[in-house]
Amino acid sequence: MPVEISLSEIPGLVGEEIGLSSWITVDQTMIDAFAGATNDHQFIHVDPVRAAAETSFGGTIAHGFLTLSLLSAMNYDCLPKIREQTMGINYGFDKIRFMSPVRCGKRIRGHFVLSDARFRGAGMVMTTYDVSIEIEGEKKPALTATWITIVQFDPKDRPEGV
Repeated sequence: MPVEISLSEIPGLVGEEIGLSSWITVDQTMIDAFAGATNDHQFIHVDPVRAAAETSFGGTIAHGFLTLSLLSAMNYDCLPKIREQTMGINYGFDKIRFMSPVRCGKRIRGHFVLSDARFRGAGMVMTTYDVSIEIEGEKKPALTATWITIVQFDPKDRPEGV
């Protein structure tokens, strides 16, 4: 996928995987920092000894919302920059499913399929991605989601015919 694309190229990419991020290692430091930021200190996330003894995970696991939040970093890592974009907005999710826990120390990466793109108003395009987060060496993804974002641009840059 090119590092940079134009607005006029977006409709032609619908249905294509347009991004595969680099691997991110989810370690205990990251999990603990997320626990502190969200005040979610459940032992399955922050107590490796207890999690190993009392769960089937063999140790701690990442918060599902930590895994979800890493989509932003994965997005910046692998999706092509849109030349005319002035700002991007996270619009939300239609569906999120946490399919498999991310065990501490595992590496994950994001897959982004552009499933829809609609020009709206004079200066925005709403993009929908079917995303999944792969866990290295595992069959089931950590999560799957339908993610909607808005790309804003100067109306003078709107492609003709869209």
